[in-house]
Amino acid sequence: MSTATRRSALTDWTFVVPLVALVALVLSWGRDLPALGVVLVALCLAGAVLAAVHHAEVVAHRVGEPFGSLVLAVAVTVIEVALIVTLMADGGDKTASLARDTVFAAVMITCNGIVGLSLFVRALRNRVAVFNPEGSGAALATVATLAVLSLVLPTFTTSKPGPEFSSAQLTFAAVASLALYGLFVAVQTVRHRDYFLPVETERPAGPPDGPGDDEDHAAPPTARAALISTGLLLVALIAVVGDAKAVSPTIEKGVAEAGLPNAVVGVIIALLVLLPETLAAVRAARRGRVQTSLNLAYGSAIASIGLTIPAIALASIWLSGPLLLGLGPVHMVLLALTIVVSALTIAPGRATLLQGGVHIVLLAAYLFLAVSP
Repeated sequence: MSTATRRSALTDWTFVVPLVALVALVLSWGRDLPALGVVLVALCLAGAVLAAVHHAEVVAHRVGEPFGSLVLAVAVTVIEVALIVTLMADGGDKTASLARDTVFAAVMITCNGIVGLSLFVRALRNRVAVFNPEGSGAALATVATLAVLSLVLPTFTTSKPGPEFSSAQLTFAAVASLALYGLFVAVQTVRHRDYFLPVETERPAGPPDGPGDDEDHAAPPTARAALISTGLLLVALIAVVGDAKAVSPTIEKGVAEAGLPNAVVGVIIALLVLLPETLAAVRAARRGRVQTSLNLAYGSAIASIGLTIPAIALASIWLSGPLLLGLGPVHMVLLALTIVVSALTIAPGRATLLQGGVHIVLLAAYLFLAVSP
């Protein structure tokens, strides 16, 4: 690499923005920010999201699918879990339902928002979005099982009053979640990797899908470039979650002043944290790689439950106060409807604008009912 090329790489926005966002995180950590400070941190957060998407795509192009989507999903979820545990440790009893609200929001955003947007965008350009039903169906079954075990059963168990697990039940849910997550990753990356590879379809006549199309045919980045992007991806994701925590007091204050339910805080946190995956999934769908979009969506939902529940179970050893995991009747209905609709969407291996629109409306219904229960 020449000196000029190295200098341009060091001044590229995808290199500078994550570092600036990380500096903003360090300067704002544990402080009450004025209005201007909140705006600046929010701008850094938005820039870090865009940088994270770029570096995730570089890493994905180097390692190939489905490893690329797995890298982004796991990285985001690990840091999301750290954010949830940190907020619960600082918040006391008022954050008893934060893990449930954030995880359920992540499931609804990924299974309806990311899936719906990806299908809609691709079908809008190509009439039909094509994907692999074997891989997507297996992922959906895993999401459904994890969601019911961790978020539905606590409402009906009788060992403890309220929507809580007993210590033994929480331990079982944590072990089962971790085991299912590990099994899914093994199937996705080793035993049945071909089920999760993008389906090659004939490109329709007309203009290309966008400037990113050429990237699919470009030579993979060098190992050094991929390693740098991996490091910057982690920095960007830490900045995204940390800056989200920095602005969370303002979010909580705004939610309280608006008279909205406290669950809205978990929804907003999930929306912020999942922005990198949403943008990456939509861009992949524009290029005709709908399977990559579904890998990101369902992989994120699986990781969100499969890693959060064990982490919360471990953290409950020192966290004081109750741990509310069980969903209410309205959210259980929305979860059941999401699972049924998703199964009907995935089974044919092809989807149109209608399926994408149905999922988007389901997400809209969830967001509306979160604000107006």
